[in-house]
Amino acid sequence: MSMYITCLDLEGVLVPEIWIAFAKASNIPQLERTTRDEPDYDKLMNYRLNILKEHGLGLKEIQETIAKIDPMPGAKEFLDELRSLCQVIIISDTFSQFAKPLMKKLGWPTIFCNTLEVAESGEITGFKMRCEKSKYTTVKALQSIGFETIASGDSYNDLGMIKASKAGFLFKSPKSIQSENPQIPAYDTYDELLSAIKSVID
Repeated sequence: MSMYITCLDLEGVLVPEIWIAFAKASNIPQLERTTRDEPDYDKLMNYRLNILKEHGLGLKEIQETIAKIDPMPGAKEFLDELRSLCQVIIISDTFSQFAKPLMKKLGWPTIFCNTLEVAESGEITGFKMRCEKSKYTTVKALQSIGFETIASGDSYNDLGMIKASKAGFLFKSPKSIQSENPQIPAYDTYDELLSAIKSVID
């Protein structure tokens, strides 16, 4: 196995955006805001928690929606093949309480994410980030223990890890982020992304 670790974003890359799915299921369009729209994650999460509180919605309701979400077509096959070439870590700003059912459908890949603070009533009262600028920090930490990193994601919060890696790619990213970062190769299919990663590893 190579000294490479590929670091992938989760939502928008391997699975649909959880909050968008929940916004549709609960008929609350304000919850469709994601890191594609709001680069400040703390601000975004606090905004979401306030809306959930207003509507009396908690973890159970979100988990019911997540149970119905399937990975994007081809995502599991892509992951399986990628994991045969190098180590893979999914680095996500989502929460372990959301990610677990999706990891099961993806064949239990490794994920580094955050945790929600949940009251006994099921109300989400807060969230605990694993570390500051988690994606960038994680990639720098992996490099400090002797790994070369390759990173791919679709949103503003992925740019840190993409730019800090030996190779980085935008994947299924909005045109706005692509045009602001013309130096980063952008792909839309798993085959293209796999080929790009293979060419770095070989």
